[in-house]
Amino acid sequence: MDREPATGRPNEPSAADALLRGLKAQGVDYFFANPGTDFPSIIEGFARAAESGGTVPRPLLVPHETAAVAMAHGVYMVSGRPQAVMVHTNVGTGNTINTLINAARDNVPIVLLAGRSPLTQKGHLGARTRYIQWAQEMFDQAGMVREIVKWDYELRLPDQTEEVLARAFEVAMASPRGPVYLTLPREILASAAGQSGSERPRRKPPEPPHADPQAIDTLAEWLAAARKPLIITAGIGRSAAGVAALAELAERFALPVVAFSQRFLALPSDHPMHQGFQPRPLIEEADLVLVVECDVPWIPSLEGPPETARIAHIGEDPAFARYPMRGFPADLSITAAAPAALAALARALATRLSPDAPAIVTRRRELAERAADLARRRRAETDRDAGAEHITPAYLSRVIGEAVGPEAIIVNEYPLRPEHCPRSLPGSYFGLSPAGGLGWGFGAALGAKLAAPEKLVVATLGDGAYVFANPTACHWVAAVDALPILVVVFNNGLYGAVRNATLDLYKNGVAARDGARLLADLGPSPAYEMLVEASGGYGVRVETPAELMPALERAIAVVTREKRQALVNVICRY
Repeated sequence: MDREPATGRPNEPSAADALLRGLKAQGVDYFFANPGTDFPSIIEGFARAAESGGTVPRPLLVPHETAAVAMAHGVYMVSGRPQAVMVHTNVGTGNTINTLINAARDNVPIVLLAGRSPLTQKGHLGARTRYIQWAQEMFDQAGMVREIVKWDYELRLPDQTEEVLARAFEVAMASPRGPVYLTLPREILASAAGQSGSERPRRKPPEPPHADPQAIDTLAEWLAAARKPLIITAGIGRSAAGVAALAELAERFALPVVAFSQRFLALPSDHPMHQGFQPRPLIEEADLVLVVECDVPWIPSLEGPPETARIAHIGEDPAFARYPMRGFPADLSITAAAPAALAALARALATRLSPDAPAIVTRRRELAERAADLARRRRAETDRDAGAEHITPAYLSRVIGEAVGPEAIIVNEYPLRPEHCPRSLPGSYFGLSPAGGLGWGFGAALGAKLAAPEKLVVATLGDGAYVFANPTACHWVAAVDALPILVVVFNNGLYGAVRNATLDLYKNGVAARDGARLLADLGPSPAYEMLVEASGGYGVRVETPAELMPALERAIAVVTREKRQALVNVICRY
């Protein structure tokens, strides 16, 4: 017996066509995809656009969802433009969750699209044609990600497409930014959508919040009166404007800055007010702490300011309301885009405090001397490491900084030591989201290269992070899409975070007797340098300090001159 014919006319413009046009209209340049059986109408839409000259995003096949979301994250870090990723139904969505959590905690506006099992078993274009389409249907597919995303929805009618997309981007780009989730049933994607109207939906996202002038005045009064102020930040360097505003404020009024667990370059490393990356000892004597775009400004079980110190917070969400538990004191919280708030604070402070006041001049000199002393001690440490038998992460960090130069973009997933790798330019350093989901760095570096093809992009990864990134998929993407980056693996044969957490709690316990290697040992270590060679790249293993700089210089030449990817597998002891 013949099958019942599907309804609909497959040659008509479909909702998938409208979706692709709508994404481009929203400013999306790339369509990161790990496809499945829900993609036929999307694939047909791209083919139609290529044949007709239609304007749609560039499709990029990424053979693992972790890498796809991380690449979108990386493009946004560099470009500031929202991104789109599409994956397969529930199973594809499940594979995005790790890096989607990173994006959520790092306020990255990704529109995550996912197919949905066909609604019907027959009688409609797009109805079920594959065995798996019964088992892949869920009662609530979006429930997997609802705690992570800002908004979720399912496309229900083909002529909704542009309006639904407008809503998705509006929410994703509203302050504070973050990912959203849209599911796409196969029948809806295949249904005729007609031609789009002459005007796309006008849905400009709300402007970020501005600081309350009275709150700024209060904070300026407190800063003017403080003898031992301290600024702690993690995320101000998200934009060049943020770096400039913080640098000007700190220098003018001699305010020390600590970049604690920084995810972006907060201040140039040689800025005289840059006081390193750890709150201690400054926090222990501070009488005012200004926390700027920082979710965890110190670890309360280890350190903290005096009880008498005033604590003020500035950020687009200074309470970090999506964190279930966060108990840092707050005498003042200012909801505002930090660059504008810091500029307003500088103006308010100028009416109360002279940069040339004797106390400010003295504090500026003392902090500059402290910063210079920190730099000398770090240099002396790595000078000693240069003559050691084994490579240390501090020495490796220093040599990477010297080899790649100031213009390079470094994407660091844990192991690079920022204190030993000076950076001077905004946008030249990016670190892992505070969620810490492994496998982000490689894909994010590929995304950064996609957004800034003229730059040398370097991914510094622990060996565990490299494995989590699905390196075969990432190396394949680097080769196929001509994204030559340099990957440096800090290979200590361990999950360092696991080992260190065990030692934190049980430094004198039984597990510590073998260095807490149980469930952290990744040995014997594979020859990671051979994986890049399988995709036409250059790989080298390095074991001694003397080999390090020549190996990095050769790898950089491969990336910049030969336009091939390279990986340096560095055996470290830490």
